[in-house]
Amino acid sequence: MSSVAQTRSQVAQSVRRSSRPDIIRRILFALRTLVILLVLAFTLFPVVWIISASFNPTGSMTSQTLIPQNVHSIGDLLVNFDKLLNNPQVPFWRWISNSAVVAVTNTILSLAITALSAYAFSRFRFRGRRSLLVTILLIQVFPNLLAMVALYLMLLQIGPYVTILGVNFGLNSHGGLVLCYLGGAMGVNTWLTKGFFDTIPRDIDESAEVDGATHWQTFWYLVFPLVRPILAVVALLSFVGTFNEFVLARILLTDRDNWTLMVGLYNFVSAKFTDDWGVFAAGSLIAATPVVMLYMVLQKYIVGGLTQGAVKG
Repeated sequence: MSSVAQTRSQVAQSVRRSSRPDIIRRILFALRTLVILLVLAFTLFPVVWIISASFNPTGSMTSQTLIPQNVHSIGDLLVNFDKLLNNPQVPFWRWISNSAVVAVTNTILSLAITALSAYAFSRFRFRGRRSLLVTILLIQVFPNLLAMVALYLMLLQIGPYVTILGVNFGLNSHGGLVLCYLGGAMGVNTWLTKGFFDTIPRDIDESAEVDGATHWQTFWYLVFPLVRPILAVVALLSFVGTFNEFVLARILLTDRDNWTLMVGLYNFVSAKFTDDWGVFAAGSLIAATPVVMLYMVLQKYIVGGLTQGAVKG
C-alpha cells in the first residue's frame, strides 16, 4: 500500500509541475492579446473617428459623437459629401487631379533618378564617390522646411525665365513644386536603393560584360528585375509623401485652381467661424482611397521584398 501511495503522490506532483507552464503560457498569451488590442484601438480610433465625422451632418467637432445623431435619412449621412462634390465654389476634383499629377510626376522622376544614381554609386568606382555619398547624407539632415524662404525666392526669380515644354518651374506652378520635392527626397532614396544594389552579386555584371553587354543593358535586363522590390518601396514612399504634403504646397501655390488636395481641404478648417470639419473629414476619406489602392497593388513587392532579389544558383 505504501508503494501505491508513493506512486500516486509522484503522479500528482508531476501533474502539478506540468500544469504550471500551461498556466504561465496562458497568462503570457492573455497579456500579449491585451497589448495587441490596446495598440489596435489606439491606431484605429482616429480612422473610426474620421469616418464618423464624415457622416455627421452637424459638421462640428464640439458636438461630434462616434455614432452620428439626428440622422433621419440616407441624405443626412451624405450631406458632407454633397457639399464637397457638388459645390461649384469648391473645385474638389481639380484639387485631386493636381495632387495626382504632382505625386505621379514626382514618383516617376524620383524612381528614374534614384535607380540610376544608386546603380552608379554601387557599381562604379570614381573619384569623389564617397564624398558625394556623404554630402548627400549631410544635406538630408536639413529638411526642406528650413529652406522655405530660399525656395520661395528662387522660384520667384526663375519663374519668368524657365519654361520647358510648356511647363513653368516658377512660383505658383506644379513644375516648381515637383522640383522642390525632387531635391528633398533624392538623398534618402539614393541611400536606401544603393544598399539594396550592394546585396546583388557583382558576378552578374561581370558575366554580362564578358558577353558584350553595355552598362545600360546590364542595368535594364539583369539588375533592374532584381531591384523591383526596393523600387516599389521607393515609389510608395514618394507617392504617399508627395500626395499628403501640405507645408510647401501651401507656401508655393497661391492660385486656388493650382492647389493640391491637402491645401484645398485645409481651407475648410482654417477659418475661425466658418470651419466645417464634416466636409474636411469627407475629403480626407476620399483622399485616402488612392493611397490604400497603391498599397494593395504594391503589397506583394513590399511583403515579399528583400527575398525577391536573391540569386538562384
